[in-house]
This record gives sequence, structure tokens and C-alpha cells, in this order.
Amino acid sequence: MGCEDEVIKIQKKLEKIISGSDGSQAKDLLLTLKELPINLEVLTTTRIGMTVNSLRKSTTEDEIVFLSKALIKSWKKFLDPPAASSGKEVNNDKKEKKEAAEEEASKPDEDNSALQRAFPALPSYTNDAVRLKCREMLQNVLRGDGEMPDGSNDPGLVAEQIEDAIHADFKSTNEKYKNKIRSRIMNLKSNNMLRLNVLTGAVSASKLSKMTPEEMASVEMKALRDKFVKEGIEDSQLAVVEGTKTDLLKCGKCHKRNCTYNQLQTRSADEPMTTFVLCNECGHRWKFC
Repeated sequence: MGCEDEVIKIQKKLEKIISGSDGSQAKDLLLTLKELPINLEVLTTTRIGMTVNSLRKSTTEDEIVFLSKALIKSWKKFLDPPAASSGKEVNNDKKEKKEAAEEEASKPDEDNSALQRAFPALPSYTNDAVRLKCREMLQNVLRGDGEMPDGSNDPGLVAEQIEDAIHADFKSTNEKYKNKIRSRIMNLKSNNMLRLNVLTGAVSASKLSKMTPEEMASVEMKALRDKFVKEGIEDSQLAVVEGTKTDLLKCGKCHKRNCTYNQLQTRSADEPMTTFVLCNECGHRWKFC
């Protein structure tokens, strides 16, 4: 079994402990993690850093807290690799700031913000058939035609994060939950730029879960909507500007005196204009000469 597979196996056991299962194995699991040849790629792929950090905050056992902090501190070297040697001493001010940041990160009651940025929180575990199907559909649309930009995150993990964020809003798989899932799928499918932005993290899963259809629309769709709105306004204005209401004319169909008339030059300039009349009651139109 490779290092990554072993880490994932341990991670699942730790997640059960965090959710309330027997924590007697926690120490042995952390010691096993300490001995594994974990590198940046394994950390990024598995997000084990966030799992260990969650375990640290969920326990009251000093030994587990100590081991968790030690692991997190050892993994921080991947986030802040040493600069190439230049033959000069490290600036004392920078050194002090770095030491202060490390001390701050090791405090048990505060989040390790650098670690959180590098290893986003894992989605919650679920065996609900509806949620699993929604995650599968989101994953498929995120994969698209296979175009994956540089720096893309795993589509499966991103899909789980999106579904998890949506489920957190409704706490169930009701019709509103399903409609929101369908809306994300439709927009990710029709807007390739949105899909790429979600994969690279430019648009986070939590942000996507709260975006309106207008915000998710492609540039082309936004332009088309703007055009429709503009045309609707113009038509509304035209209906208001054109035509003069009058009660002097009587409709020959419903016999009501509620009409609007317009005069247009349909013949030569030296002849009188033609009057077109619309009955506002029944919609009957006629030409009044």
C-alpha cells in the first residue's frame, strides 16, 4: 500500500473519532502518520492536515493535542520552504515574524489560517443515496470534456464540497435542495468559464452554492438578458408614448368610448394623415379617415 492510500485509510479512522467514535486509537494513528513519508503532494491530495487539526480541536487529551500540533508544525515546512542560500544572514526582523507566526499557529484555541488556506476543510461524510447521486452529477459536469486548467483541484473533492455547502443550507434533501443542485449543474454545463473558475478555486464551493442564476450566467447569456430587458423597456415606453387616449371615438364592436388613436402619414405629404384607432376595452382596431 502506498503512502497516500495509507494516509487516506488513517484519515477515515480519524474522522470517525472526530464524529464521536472511540478515540483510543487516536494516539497510535497519529504516531503512524508521523512515521509515514508524507510530502506536499500527499498533503494536498488527502487534506490530512485539516483532519488532524480538527482532531486537535475536538479532544481534551493533552497527549493527542501535543502530537497533533507536532504533526501540523512539521507539515508547515511544505508551506514555507526555506529560501535559497545567498551567503547572507537572515534578516532578524523576518526571523522574529516567522517565529511569532509559528507560535500563533500552535495555539490550541485558534485556527491555523495558513494550513486552512492550503488544505480546505473536508466535506462531511454521507451515505445518503440522494446526496451521493448529486455529488456524482456535479463531479461529471466539473470534468466536462476533460479540459483541466493548471492548478485544478480534484473534481470529485470539489463536487463534494459544493454539495456539502448546499446541504448545509437546507439540512435535508428536499425539493429546494434538489432545485439548487440542478441550477448549479445547468450553469456549470453552460458556462465553461464558471466551471474552470470553480476547479481552480477562483470561485469557492461555498460561494457557488449561494450565487444567483444571474451571477452564474455566461457573458453571452448576460448580454442576451440585457438585450431582452432593454427591448422590454423600449416596448413599454413605446406603448406609453405612442397613441392618444380619447372618449370621442366609439368602438363599433363593443360600443365603448375608451380608445387610443395614432396618426401616421401613409400617403403623400400633401394629403392628410391616416388615423388608426384601438379600442382599449376589446382590442378591436380600425382605420378612421
